[in-house]
Amino acid sequence: MASKLLRAVILGPPGSGKGTVCQRIAQSFGLQHLSSGHFLRENIKANTGVGDMAKQYIEKGLLVPDHVITRLMMSELENRRSEPWLLDGFPRTLVQAEALDKICELDLVITLNIPFETLKDRLSRRWIHPHSGRVYNLDFNPPHVHGIDDITGEPLVQQEDDKPEAVAARLRQYKDVAKPVIELYKSRGVLHQFSGTETNKIWPYVYTLFSNKITPIQSKEAY
Repeated sequence: MASKLLRAVILGPPGSGKGTVCQRIAQSFGLQHLSSGHFLRENIKANTGVGDMAKQYIEKGLLVPDHVITRLMMSELENRRSEPWLLDGFPRTLVQAEALDKICELDLVITLNIPFETLKDRLSRRWIHPHSGRVYNLDFNPPHVHGIDDITGEPLVQQEDDKPEAVAARLRQYKDVAKPVIELYKSRGVLHQFSGTETNKIWPYVYTLFSNKITPIQSKEAY
């Protein structure tokens, strides 16, 4: 168990390696990795009220609106008041950040700054197992068998919005929406920015930052 109930958030555009960094932080420091995408999939699968609401938007190819995501995440966080956690994928917008303010005070917010070209390359090489949300990258995390999920043997798909022509629009949209969130946390003095093209080179700096706040349970050399 972590020595303090740390409240942290990770921000980063699609393809920034956010998921990998989250897993490493969670394992190194004993934090719960709370992914909004994971909770969304679980709720849709379980046909909960909020899951059904989200599904209606997703099926139409629309973004799930703030009030639905916020309701989902607030209920998950209420259940984890006594656990240290790392939020991934929430808050994405200023409205979501303001809702989060009402229930907790954040200790750390990290944002990953990855060059546009690197993101574009990574995303266009990304394949997904739809049922679980497992992500593969053909360059640095390929499946054992091309086009097949390692765990289930089911086929992988490339999402429409990972195709090169859609990537630029997604990245622009992320930048526009994330900017006020980043500015908010910067003004509070809790924001830490990490820049680079390789997760393995960014990781030691992220590890050091967290080590100053919470006692590690695993060394950074474990990766």
